[in-house]
Amino acid sequence: MNTLEFRGISKSFPGVRALAGVDLQLRPGRVHALMGENGAGKSTLLKILSGDLAPDGGELRLGGQVLRLSSAADALERGIAVIHQELQYVPEMTVLENLLLGRMPSRWGFVQPARAAADLGERLQAMGIGLDLKAKLRELSTGQRQMVEICKALLRDAQVIALDEPTSSLSHREAEQLFRLVGELREAGKIIIYVSHRMDEIFRLCDSASVLRDGRVVAEFESLAEIGRAALVQAMVGREIDDVYGWRPREIGPVRLEVQGLCSAQLPQPATFSVRRGEILGFFGLVGAGRSELMRAIFGADAATAGRLRLDGQDLRPEIRSCIQAGLMLCPEDRKEDGILTGRSVEENINISCRRHGGHLGGFVTAPTQERELANAFIRKLGIRTAGPQQEVQRLSGGNQQKVILARWLAERALRVLIIDEPTRGIDVGAKREIYELLQELAESGVSVVMVSSELSEVLGLADRVLVMREGAIVGELARSEASEAAVLHLAFPDGQGAARH
Repeated sequence: MNTLEFRGISKSFPGVRALAGVDLQLRPGRVHALMGENGAGKSTLLKILSGDLAPDGGELRLGGQVLRLSSAADALERGIAVIHQELQYVPEMTVLENLLLGRMPSRWGFVQPARAAADLGERLQAMGIGLDLKAKLRELSTGQRQMVEICKALLRDAQVIALDEPTSSLSHREAEQLFRLVGELREAGKIIIYVSHRMDEIFRLCDSASVLRDGRVVAEFESLAEIGRAALVQAMVGREIDDVYGWRPREIGPVRLEVQGLCSAQLPQPATFSVRRGEILGFFGLVGAGRSELMRAIFGADAATAGRLRLDGQDLRPEIRSCIQAGLMLCPEDRKEDGILTGRSVEENINISCRRHGGHLGGFVTAPTQERELANAFIRKLGIRTAGPQQEVQRLSGGNQQKVILARWLAERALRVLIIDEPTRGIDVGAKREIYELLQELAESGVSVVMVSSELSEVLGLADRVLVMREGAIVGELARSEASEAAVLHLAFPDGQGAARH
């Protein structure tokens, strides 16, 4: 039996002990959930499994043989495929080229793309996956890119497959395809490691679970069918969490932001809506419904082709600089591509926008001590887990990167509207609760919050009012008292199919 074993795996980074003697034993034909809060060590453990990192101590064994992995290619050769949450692809290459990167069939030194396309098309069809092999990765949605990464691992016929937040950007249909494939892999006797903060998926797919906290295994559950969610959550966070959303009634003021007939090249249908002072307005829709495109057009990340904005009764250009100066901020869907400044420190990422408010040298440079104090203040306020303000932001977990982006906008003195797209994607339940509480506090202070989420429970749990989008248009509005899963899904799916499907 080709059991996968982690024996005493340890790993440290400057100022942080990521893993402290992790012992795990995973058997074929089972889906094993790897659980824990952001920063618990899950991603570090998967990077060691993929060959991206070398452990400081301990060893990996597969089928009793010690594994010494020096690269991702090395791991693939040994039958191990890890699909990381941060996707790894070549945007200017086609789907075909990305799927067969380094393995394109050739004859007499000449590559054979036609033969590759035919063979690959048949294999994907057998898996029930439809992808345009000629499309370039940069032309695809985030969900489609994620499916390409998943297919890349499946096509390697690996013995060990680790999936890190695999459905975070997938549509309903794509997620169902993935669940079917995971079931088939289990039946084929593969060792499957599944990382997700979505409890519905964990209890639907996984047979067993291990929980990491502060780099150690603190709980193991041989059968998830025999435990409840509360036990798993308590093991993760070390405490009971009852109402994760914490919604409470508050005073809603007059209209703050009006969006009138706004269009862009990415969103050709005009959008009109308003959000009031102190209100949390939730946007829901299936992947591809146009939610993110609308938010980008409001903020000026995508150029508007028509329409207008009014903020507190004054006209506002849908342009990034104008929006920031007026107090309208966007936390984007893709933290890695559009949110954080990679290669820069946590301190720089927090201070980058508010530097324009001045310090000295004519108001163009903020004193380093001011920036350090501001960064440290938000690290404490938001509970950002970091070795210090000088740590590179890309080394933080997804939840902590999200907090850094929030800190950047909270440092703005004139914050009036916060648009936050997928606020908790890839974030653990403990950090989710902290972000939800922060959004509630912002609304109570009079900030208008526009929240986009693919998690319906999140929208229903937080929003005072829900707008539903479908095929690039706003198709319905529901007050909190009217917003149920059935009502929202009825609007979200074409021809009202959602309630029946759900």
